[in-house]
Amino acid sequence: SCKFSVNISILIVAVVIFLLVLHHNFLSLSDFLKRELSDSSPLGLQPIDFIPAAPQRLIDERNDKEISVVIAASDERLGGAIAAMNSIYHHTRSNVVFHIVTLNDTADHLRLWLSGTALKNMRYRILDFDPRVLEGKVQVDPQKADSFKPLTFARFYLPSLVPHAEKVIYVDDDVIVQDDILDLYNTPLKPGHAAAFSDDCDSTSSKVAVRGAGNQYNYIGFLDYKKETIRKLAMKANTCSFNPGVFVANLTEWRLQNITKQLEKWMALNVVEELYSKTLAGSITTPPLLIVFYKQHSSIDPMWNVRHLGSSAGKRYSPQFVKAAKLLHWNGHFKPWGRTASYAEVWEKWYVPDPTGKFNLLRRHSEAYEAK
Repeated sequence: SCKFSVNISILIVAVVIFLLVLHHNFLSLSDFLKRELSDSSPLGLQPIDFIPAAPQRLIDERNDKEISVVIAASDERLGGAIAAMNSIYHHTRSNVVFHIVTLNDTADHLRLWLSGTALKNMRYRILDFDPRVLEGKVQVDPQKADSFKPLTFARFYLPSLVPHAEKVIYVDDDVIVQDDILDLYNTPLKPGHAAAFSDDCDSTSSKVAVRGAGNQYNYIGFLDYKKETIRKLAMKANTCSFNPGVFVANLTEWRLQNITKQLEKWMALNVVEELYSKTLAGSITTPPLLIVFYKQHSSIDPMWNVRHLGSSAGKRYSPQFVKAAKLLHWNGHFKPWGRTASYAEVWEKWYVPDPTGKFNLLRRHSEAYEAK
């Protein structure tokens, strides 16, 4: 019986040792798995509510490829750029990186706004635009020097702003995105095309908009066909124009074709010859793009640039149409931060108040001005 109890004791000790070894191995395995997970999984060991329930389409397409979005942010319109980025950021699970183009004096204000609000986890780079690149290429009226906006030309210099990207999306600061920007990024560009725009005459929004003097959607609305230099190009005057406020660019193709140099050539020629239409329907950034991309651009889905919300035409849109739009664009005189624009309440939903209070003050001034 003494022998039996010794055997039992040895067995118990052996079991205990076995359990201790097993426990130790389990802990080591657990640590190893934790390390593996945090190293290899983009989510790491985040709380479970961090993992979004992505639709199957997004899971299939998901990768860590950077989606570069370029947006210009001038100080007096900074709230617009903030709302646009917020709407893009909240509608995508892709790896979006914002390249925010500013002038020197805006960068600090922008950093404060981003770091002091819910947008601090957004991925972004702040880029300083040097207006000296425009010398000799833009005619500035000394009486209207204040109305000259150098940042509207930032889109001409995409390859130098985002040198590592093959493809970028450019958006104006007066837009709100209501769908996943990945969809726009995946717009197919035809071989040899450096960009894809939304054409004016076949865009969904132009069906509703007032057609101005009949010129608003044609090349003749932007270019002076009385000038020989324009006539020599043999571009049909009734060719449908396009809107350069939202576009997708293939930067490899852009560099190959030297698009920036071509745009600068037409800007400089205009200073000497005044080639743009006197009744210019839109911005002075549009005419050089229309010339360079004449019959040489692909198309984006019209619902990715539903525009004219900043003009009286925007009032004609039904709430259902506005809700279905993938991107809303307040081009025109009335900006949504002034509140007199159509559907300003949609914009308001994405606006993040300025922690410095500076833009909030500007908004009050613009509302008072628009109310007059």
